[in-house]
Amino acid sequence: MPETTPKGLTRLAFGGDYNPEQWPESVWPEDVRLMREAGVTMVSVGIFSWALLEPEQGVYDFGWLDRIIGLLHENGIRVDLGTPTVSPPAWFYRAHPEALPVTVDGTRYEFGSRGAICHSNADYRAAAANITTKLAERYGDHPALALWHVFNEYGVPVSACYCDSCAAHFRRWLTTTYKSVDGVNEAWGTAFWGQRYGDIGQINPPRLTPTAVNPAQALDYTRFADATMRENFVAERDILHRLAPGIPVTTNFMAALSQCESVDYWAWGREVDLVTNDHYLITDGRRTHVNLAMAADLTRSVAGGAPWLLLEHSTSGVNWQPRNPAKAPGQMARNALSHVARGSDGAMFFQWRQSRRGAEKFHSAMLPHGGTETRVWREVVELGASVDELGQIRGTRTQADVAVVWDWHSWWAQKLAWRPSEDHDARERADAFYEALYDRHLTVDFAHPEADLSAYPLVVVPALYLMTEAAGRNLQRYVEQGGTLVVSYFSGIVDEHDAVHEGAYPGALRDVLGLTVEEFSPLLADQRVRITGPDGSELTGDVWTEFVVPSGAETVWTYAEGLTADHPAVTRHRLGEGTAWYVSTRLDAHGLDALLGWAAEDARIAPRADLPYDVEVVCREGELGSFLFAINHSASDVKVPLGTDGTELLTGERAAGGLAVPAGAVRVVRLDG
Repeated sequence: MPETTPKGLTRLAFGGDYNPEQWPESVWPEDVRLMREAGVTMVSVGIFSWALLEPEQGVYDFGWLDRIIGLLHENGIRVDLGTPTVSPPAWFYRAHPEALPVTVDGTRYEFGSRGAICHSNADYRAAAANITTKLAERYGDHPALALWHVFNEYGVPVSACYCDSCAAHFRRWLTTTYKSVDGVNEAWGTAFWGQRYGDIGQINPPRLTPTAVNPAQALDYTRFADATMRENFVAERDILHRLAPGIPVTTNFMAALSQCESVDYWAWGREVDLVTNDHYLITDGRRTHVNLAMAADLTRSVAGGAPWLLLEHSTSGVNWQPRNPAKAPGQMARNALSHVARGSDGAMFFQWRQSRRGAEKFHSAMLPHGGTETRVWREVVELGASVDELGQIRGTRTQADVAVVWDWHSWWAQKLAWRPSEDHDARERADAFYEALYDRHLTVDFAHPEADLSAYPLVVVPALYLMTEAAGRNLQRYVEQGGTLVVSYFSGIVDEHDAVHEGAYPGALRDVLGLTVEEFSPLLADQRVRITGPDGSELTGDVWTEFVVPSGAETVWTYAEGLTADHPAVTRHRLGEGTAWYVSTRLDAHGLDALLGWAAEDARIAPRADLPYDVEVVCREGELGSFLFAINHSASDVKVPLGTDGTELLTGERAAGGLAVPAGAVRVVRLDG
């Protein structure tokens, strides 16, 4: 079995992308000296260096890389070595211009950015395999090598190409998937609009069309593009496994729903030796620490609950959003340690030294333009010391309370054209339900719809438009065996080919929810509906309503107005030993909290009223004990109850029964016993 932790790294990973090629070699010793001052344990090297390593086809220059890896090794810093295949050199594109990707409207991109790759192109694949082989042969047994880092952020900025090479590759993929053109016609429902194909050779990618393209074809092309990128990763991974056994291989994910939509991370998580992730705060006015927690929980779930590694985040502001505010004092540490609390065995950044040139020169770094006299540098050094103090949590696992069901294929399908309402956004519902669970101080695992859910007393389905029959049976079995399920509207509607399940909505969920939906009735922009309970209390919904007909479910809340007046809005169905809740409108934060409160009672999850708002409390457990992280995102000092005594690792103080956490601070307690 391949190794799953960075080789030779005995502490938590702390460091970042190091791009020494951007600087005179005379700077390198100073960089490494400052790395040691900051407590750096590992850096990522070589990710964008193909043009330097192979300045002409078949001509190689490894001298500079030899020297920097040697310098890092002499100073006890481990190396995450990149294969530079995200940015082929200019000479490659001059020789193979057809390796540049083509957009849906037929425009071919130009060289001059990054990630401009047609993943079906045979010349690119051969060149990538060659440079990967050369690196593995030269550095596979280097004593500094801890981890292989293939490519960089697959799917960003380009995942799908629509060129003729991709068309031929797509036809091969379809033949493998469906065996024959008849299988494709059946899966895609090509009888509609006269789209039937007579042979595979007639099929092209879903390029620009005058109106909505066949949705099943578009969905399969997204799957194909994702699978093609994964093929290229696996090809490089297998070269590295063969030539450098014992060194784990990864590629940096962007698992946050706010950052990458085109990659099925459930599938990718099975291919890497160690799950790693990049995460950047999205400054859209929301509580950014909630999105961060969600991304970390999702990454840990993709890793199957095992420890993972935060390979990139920012020390302060980024440079690629419309507005890029700096992080507040202490926010860097809170961000980094929130990832650690939720399963990361380290905290790394992009990048070590802030660039003077290029597109990301205003992206913050560990060593800013202003050098060691800056607030950011002082906080980096302080964080490095904190990370070092937490070394004993390495290898422990974060403990979750509930599960949220999520599927990238369903998200892709729901985003296709001509759905009942453009205002219904799967990501928005996932964010909203997650935030409601976060505010109830519940730690979340994410789960594939067909995964074993038996460990969770409560499972939430915020948006699952596409659902296989197997997934429907899985959720029904979960409820029958005693679980509590909460399902939001427009779920269970179509199968894996975007075909509506036979019979009434919500096809795959009818039996477990104990109801049918006769008709969707989306609301107009800014339209609201009142929902009333049996005690006269009220909730508010928007975006969506439905004509729900119970067939075993009891009505808990009812629409008080609009087309669906007097129809059920929220239902509860007792099935076997468990309970299934259904909400047929978009509830606001107050409504979601009420709904999840009722469901939590069914699941026998005790409320955490003793924990303050915007204070995270997360536990990691392992052979060395239990570790409680308390992260205070609020502006007030708080007291967190412990239930037992322990030792605070960052200050060395004893904590008896309760833990004082100053405003904006992080505390980590190793619990006694």
